Amino acid sequence: MVNVGIYFDLRNPGPIRQDWAGLYAFTLELCEEADRLGVHSIWLTEHHQFEDGYLPQPLTMAAAVAARTRNARIGTGVTIAPLRHAAHIAEEAAIVDLVSGGRLELGLGTGYRVPEYALFDAQDEGRARYGATDARARDIRRLWDTGAITPPPVQDRPRIWLGYQGPQGARRAGLLGESLLSANPELAVAYRNGLAEGGHDPATARMAGLLNGWITHDPERDWPVVSEALARQWNQYHRYSVEGTDMPVPPPIKPERWRARGASAKPAHFLHATPEQAATDIRAYLGDAPVDTIWFFATLGGMPEDLVREHVRVLCTELAPRLA
Repeated sequence: MVNVGIYFDLRNPGPIRQDWAGLYAFTLELCEEADRLGVHSIWLTEHHQFEDGYLPQPLTMAAAVAARTRNARIGTGVTIAPLRHAAHIAEEAAIVDLVSGGRLELGLGTGYRVPEYALFDAQDEGRARYGATDARARDIRRLWDTGAITPPPVQDRPRIWLGYQGPQGARRAGLLGESLLSANPELAVAYRNGLAEGGHDPATARMAGLLNGWITHDPERDWPVVSEALARQWNQYHRYSVEGTDMPVPPPIKPERWRARGASAKPAHFLHATPEQAATDIRAYLGDAPVDTIWFFATLGGMPEDLVREHVRVLCTELAPRLA
């Protein structure tokens, strides 16, 4: 069984920018509707100082989502751990768990953007961001387990997901005995080996993560809008990814090439398919890896609301049952 979730970055691109309050209100309405339709989980991400307003505080938004939903799991994919003290994350996450009645999934990541570390005066943490993230995970777990922060979360042991990519990162997640926030099946062996090396049962392995894609009954009809939004989303992301470094801005993406590569958790892939074909492709891609949840962007910033609502409906009521 593979669960299906939705993912939000709340980007609001300048050329087609809408009212900020309206965007956040629509997102909460969409979360409420997805919850009613049986979505497994709602995931929120984080970056700072993007011109298009990329969501900067996912745990704050998670509390709002928690208040508007009843059943969906609520996750951060990710919150950038080295930018914050462990106690800060542990307390905020506990509040989300309380408001949601025990539905928190805490995803931690390292971040990488130079301006973000400068904004938080965390340059030293940035230079050792993997070690800093490992430390946050250990400290958050200790704060929860020992009752050092109050109030405590509802769940006895809220799940911590580590957003590490590549075999070395997968091994690190395993060594810590935590879940791996990636849907890349190629990482399963390194992750399970890390669990065993860290003294944890490899049978407890759990993976989850993003698949880039858009699921629709009429891919050809939707492709002109989807491809334009896809290019806008990733071209701007790539521009910000090298800000503060000497690296050149990557060339514009080629949406048709991304689409041709199909289902994958790796960069530069895009699954644009019907629910039937998507389910077949996803099952074939994941194989026997311990991936229990995949999610898709509910919207690629600036898309028409009616198209976004239909995408969420298809994910919840047509793709999810096929993967279950």
